[in-house]
Amino acid sequence: MARPPRHAVGAALPRLVALLGLVAVLAACTVGPSERPPVAVRGENVPAAPGQTTPTPPPVLPEPEPQSANIPFFECTEDTLVTLVEPVPADRNLQVDCGELTVPADPDQPSLGAVTLGVIRVGEAGAPADRPPLLVLGDSTREPSTRHAAIMAGQVDPALLQHFTLVGLDRRGAGEDILHCAPDDARAALVDADAESTGEGGLALLLEQARAVVQECNLTLDGGLGSYRTAATAADIELLRAALGVEQLSAVGVGDGATALSAWARAAPRSVGRLVLDGPTHPTQDEPDLTASRAAAAEAALGAFGVACSARPDCPLGADPRATIEALLNQLKRQPLVSAEGERLTAGATVTALLAGLGEPRRWPGLAAALAAAHAGDPVPMLTILAPLTGPRGLFDGMLATSCNDAQRRLAPGEIGDVAQRWTSAYPTFGSTFALRLLACAPWPTGRKATQAGQAEGAPPILVIGTAADPRGSLDGSRRTADSLATARFVSWQGAGTGAYPRTSCVSGIVDSMLLYGVVPDSGTLCPP
Repeated sequence: MARPPRHAVGAALPRLVALLGLVAVLAACTVGPSERPPVAVRGENVPAAPGQTTPTPPPVLPEPEPQSANIPFFECTEDTLVTLVEPVPADRNLQVDCGELTVPADPDQPSLGAVTLGVIRVGEAGAPADRPPLLVLGDSTREPSTRHAAIMAGQVDPALLQHFTLVGLDRRGAGEDILHCAPDDARAALVDADAESTGEGGLALLLEQARAVVQECNLTLDGGLGSYRTAATAADIELLRAALGVEQLSAVGVGDGATALSAWARAAPRSVGRLVLDGPTHPTQDEPDLTASRAAAAEAALGAFGVACSARPDCPLGADPRATIEALLNQLKRQPLVSAEGERLTAGATVTALLAGLGEPRRWPGLAAALAAAHAGDPVPMLTILAPLTGPRGLFDGMLATSCNDAQRRLAPGEIGDVAQRWTSAYPTFGSTFALRLLACAPWPTGRKATQAGQAEGAPPILVIGTAADPRGSLDGSRRTADSLATARFVSWQGAGTGAYPRTSCVSGIVDSMLLYGVVPDSGTLCPP
């Protein structure tokens, strides 16, 4: 049973300072006269009802607890930080500790044994070992969560590292539990598939490759393929909380990492500390509607990418980046590019790499340069972007397994052909690729129905963030998650990318005030791009 919230001595002053700081942040987010909706304000700006005299007391968030971990960590700072693309800023001196967490291979099938997941702690060098933990759980299509935690430690306000140690828990299928089981030819066929594969014959050939993936992975995993699902990650979170020795765990989740944290909060609301769900997927939507919403969001993200590039005087994609990209894709459909090492860059592979790149706006200049290089005949930069997904120990098999296992409905090839025709018109860049991903899941065993264990009644206030142009999930899906949680507060960001925190000062100010000082924002707050 969770202990009552503990409040540090003198907590009132930091709370007042945080409130004033949050007001300043929100004021800074407000724009002048415009036809756009007001930003960084509460709900619909409806005044208090006449005669309302009794103020509602502010919700109370639990104080972060010191950790008492029983995980045998070892120091791994140099080995971890040297792998980061961007160096750690000079204003912080980090220490990284690595460990492992053993969990059931499948929470629903104990007979399948156990698997080992990587765990990392990132904090200030010399910080107390019992500093409260803040779990960071990333999306299954991005870098492993251990790496995501190290990256975030270099991006957040240093004040956060003075109060928390960031903890990364690898998702199933990534990191130490990397899933790399598909035959190389079958994986390449799924990645390379494009609009030319949506005819009856193309769909039949692609379905055979999808069957080959399922058969080989089932043999490799001895029937445990279904364990790679978001619901299993939710069970892993509760085991991690116990292993860290806290009764209420604070956490930030991104994409389907946020979805896993949402499921955990529903199942164990008394275990929830200060929780931020950044871009969770729709809580009840199934295929093909879920993928259609992602295709629409990806098109919006591509539009934002084009605007950002063309606003620069040195945009390598010219005055109309989207037209340049479409010309490249049409060129690759006719004739893929081949590197000196014999690697092929196809239209389908380019769309896959483009989707991965759109999720991280910090790397958009590099993505634009890679697309321009491919347009000029050099495939190597785009192949480099694709390598973490499809190369040796890549993420593709794990993200495919997670998405297929999370979906309940399987579509027949004929249905997918019809969907592809509609989506190619509605979502010209990404429609056919997303439709063919439905075919990749067609031969998989039907996904297990995830139980909705209530609305997390009894949990403290939960912050849910939605992003307008997130290629991994729609803004409406995040809003629906907030609607389905009893204590949620919803904040939307009119920007692009997977994960709004800590990309923008408006969102960062809200999240940091909640995590550091327990200041809960008004639901309906809107942050500008």
